[in-house]
Amino acid sequence: MIELHILAPQDQVESLSDVLLELSALSVSVEDADAHTEHEQALFGEPGMPPPASSWVRSKVMALFDDEGVLKEAKDCLLGLEAFESCQILTEIEVPAEDWVRITQAQFQPVAITEDFWIVPSWHEVPSYAKKVIRLDPGLAFGTGTHPTTRMCLAWSTQHDFDAERVMDYGCGSGILAISAVLHGAKHADAVDIDPSAVQAAQQNARDNQVDDQMQVGLPNTSKGPYDTVFANILATPLKVLAPLLCGLLKPGGHLVLAGILERQEMELKEAYAPYCHLEVSNVCEGWILMTSRITSSPA
Repeated sequence: MIELHILAPQDQVESLSDVLLELSALSVSVEDADAHTEHEQALFGEPGMPPPASSWVRSKVMALFDDEGVLKEAKDCLLGLEAFESCQILTEIEVPAEDWVRITQAQFQPVAITEDFWIVPSWHEVPSYAKKVIRLDPGLAFGTGTHPTTRMCLAWSTQHDFDAERVMDYGCGSGILAISAVLHGAKHADAVDIDPSAVQAAQQNARDNQVDDQMQVGLPNTSKGPYDTVFANILATPLKVLAPLLCGLLKPGGHLVLAGILERQEMELKEAYAPYCHLEVSNVCEGWILMTSRITSSPA
């Protein structure tokens, strides 16, 4: 991978960043071009006071590209664009290929959901006092049990009677919620994700936890409702778009469990789901909320 560094004036950073993403940049980050010099500019004022500026006078915009061919095409396109006027290419830096997700997740430690129920990475020993355990290797998928949204979903699982239920984990990541549902009594769980890496990780985790006979993993178009419980731990924007689909997957009387929602987004979700069900906040953790509903009838 190669990182392109561009010097940009204050009023062009946003438009340049958008263009770089459209030109197939894997990511774009911005920092003060004058950092660690006498011209370094702080963007944070004193407590209770407004910041002195919303962005730096000169910014270094850093765009990461997959290979030299993609980078060259991007540079050729940039040179004729208005968004690149007054900008200057500083350098290109080769970035060593690293599995950054796996490197980060190697720091993952066992997580207690309750005193008896633990999420334990495959490279750790199971605590002697854990009675119910999910052995987890997230691989390139997210869902380790450490994030507040996942912990709230797992805690909900420990309090729900899944006896003989069919469960859907929509946007399953590592498959952790589907596995938890089966371990807590569900008859069958479907786990779906648009990311092939997530599908692969969830399949392996199902095998590692001996629930693969009761758990089907695939792409979203493989889901076949109706379900007794539907989990979706994604983000607020896709959850709003998916409202009719997720509610349509549920049986009358089924439970909808939504996460990935910030406290300030509560009303947005309630309004999006109002035509289909009545959402309530059932848990709060570190600024995130868990929203649940029970479908009383088949959505129109």
